[in-house]
Amino acid sequence: MLPIAILPVAGLFLGIGSSFTNETMLKAYGLYGIMGPGTIIHGILTVMSAAGSIVFDNLPLLFAIGVAIGMAKREKEVAALASVIAFFIMHTAISALISVNYAGGDMSMDAMEQAVVNLEQNLGLSGATSMVLGIYTLNMGVFGGIIVGLGTAALHNRFYKIQLPQVLSFFGGTRFVPIISAVVFLLVGILMYFIWPYIQKVISMLGNLVQNTGYIGTLIYGIIERALIPFGLHHVFYMPFWQTNVGGSMEIAGQTINGAQNIFFAQLADPNTTKFSVDATRFMAGKFPFMMFGLPGAALAMYRCARNEKKKVVGGLLLSAALTAFLTGITEPLEFTFLFVAPILYVVHCVLAGISFMLMHIFGVGVGMTFSGGLIDMTLFGIMQGNAKTHWLYIVLVGIVYFFVYWGVFTFLIKKFNFKTPGREADNEETKLYTRSDVNAKKSGKTDMTSVLILKGLGGKENIADIDCCATRLRITVHNSDAVSEDILKQSGAAGVIKKGNGIQVIYGPRVTVIKSHLEDFMESKESVDLSGYGVADNEIQTEKETAPKADGTEIFLSSPIRGKAVPLEKVDDEVFSAGILGQGIAIEPSEGKVFAPVDGVVENIPKSKHAIAITADNDANILIHVGLDTVELDGNGFDVKVANGAKIKKGDLLMTFNLNGIKKQGYKMITPIVVCNADEFAEFKTVADGDVNVGDDVIRIVR
Repeated sequence: MLPIAILPVAGLFLGIGSSFTNETMLKAYGLYGIMGPGTIIHGILTVMSAAGSIVFDNLPLLFAIGVAIGMAKREKEVAALASVIAFFIMHTAISALISVNYAGGDMSMDAMEQAVVNLEQNLGLSGATSMVLGIYTLNMGVFGGIIVGLGTAALHNRFYKIQLPQVLSFFGGTRFVPIISAVVFLLVGILMYFIWPYIQKVISMLGNLVQNTGYIGTLIYGIIERALIPFGLHHVFYMPFWQTNVGGSMEIAGQTINGAQNIFFAQLADPNTTKFSVDATRFMAGKFPFMMFGLPGAALAMYRCARNEKKKVVGGLLLSAALTAFLTGITEPLEFTFLFVAPILYVVHCVLAGISFMLMHIFGVGVGMTFSGGLIDMTLFGIMQGNAKTHWLYIVLVGIVYFFVYWGVFTFLIKKFNFKTPGREADNEETKLYTRSDVNAKKSGKTDMTSVLILKGLGGKENIADIDCCATRLRITVHNSDAVSEDILKQSGAAGVIKKGNGIQVIYGPRVTVIKSHLEDFMESKESVDLSGYGVADNEIQTEKETAPKADGTEIFLSSPIRGKAVPLEKVDDEVFSAGILGQGIAIEPSEGKVFAPVDGVVENIPKSKHAIAITADNDANILIHVGLDTVELDGNGFDVKVANGAKIKKGDLLMTFNLNGIKKQGYKMITPIVVCNADEFAEFKTVADGDVNVGDDVIRIVR
């Protein structure tokens, strides 16, 4: 959404700048002498128009950067830089191949102009090429940006912590990301040169299909676009129509423009435009009647159907949401409210929205938009452009009808089926509008009570400054440690709680990464704001419980994963291990930096800090190997894990290497606990090693 967020501002610049520098418009309104060519105002407006145009002209690059930032897990600025480099290299590789095949390797401007003409003739595709930031290349549109963004983000997440050999160490970590991105997208550019023309032909066929289905195609487009809102997929659906030749192609000012929105804004910037292309605006104009008029009508229906004693409360909420929809076209508060309480109303809304798109197509409405259909966009791109160019008056006429249609249909259905729209809920229920998170929570059918209890135990969302985790425990920084309740945290399934000033450690064992993910998801929901309505009954707590294996007297030995000196677990200088909070086991003071598999089994979890490995053995033992104390703080530096989550391992397989001396020099204790986290599920547990041990020596005996 980051690149999309800039479009309203860019559209404002372009809309105002282009409108008030159009000589025909200035003469029509008697403004030519004040704002015509040569005046200071005209110069300022020309700059505004150019500033808006540059954003729309370079959306592919903005999408590459935006997608990379959005998909990168950490160090997002590095992903942004890498995406720019990858974008340039991919298109330059394509351009070079065009030159080699159609200009004999000559990449001068004149030679490339003729080369792309020859390429389009050879492909039989008009508009197959374009100029991107001064590079003649294949016309990939925003698809090219999205490909770069996704690919760069994937490379970034894989390599931004990579450690290279000492001689190349300068190029490790985040510096490696732009390097690998450059190499990969050189190859991607070469690949795209050969396969993208075929993709273009498929896109062109799809666009022709949509165009040839006329009003029915527009109706179906409108219904699908609204129907995808609850799933968050509407952007994926409409963007190809707006930004690629799925939404049509048109020659404007000597250039072939692809995509409905691009066509509209190119016409907006062209002083020779006498009427906007309805074939392009059919994918946009339909939003105005139902966003500006229809949904406010639905809001009025919900207000009129509310109980008298709740009308004052619900009136303020609905008026605010209706005004937001009318002015800006942001409709989520209204749409998600009736989607949440009465999905049938949303079905009706989708059909009416589709009809709105079709009617605007039938009436030849040529009003475009930046991202949504509110009064601001209608004023800039409809009213200010003149009715002769846009037929914007039909928006108002159809909109007035839509206001009463939504009001009447919603009123009838709410009363007929007694839908619990705002103001009609029970006295003990909150009167409110709903959001996507409420709908998602309803679809999941349950509240994550473990997260509720953790949040309660930590003193609420507002008391949390930072959340992280290592292999066994949540590590939380709170603003006020006095607000933390150990009792509530233990009800969430925590094995123990450690307070160190404002630092709180909540011990859960190897499943802590899952608990952290659920907690972070819950904290983003509306439910996390007010926890007063949630009790702490034991039957509501949804914690993961291991099923104890059947006792059969089987004797099982765990071997030492590390060469070194065996030490009783209670002598480890960390009470989580020494007090047996995580389970029973033994510790090894290592003499070399290698970790081997102590049993046959499966790797269950490797934290991002790489300092620990959790294993589920074939004999059902849950084993944690925790290399060093507090080594989570190293953030993976000094550790090289040789296996991945989910890998099947055999006893004696190399799992990890670590820089023993280097980590010691940084002040970390390297004693390594080996803990059987579910030791209480076995009939007997005993450590069988003392003193020096080699890899493969038995160190723990358990009996099932």
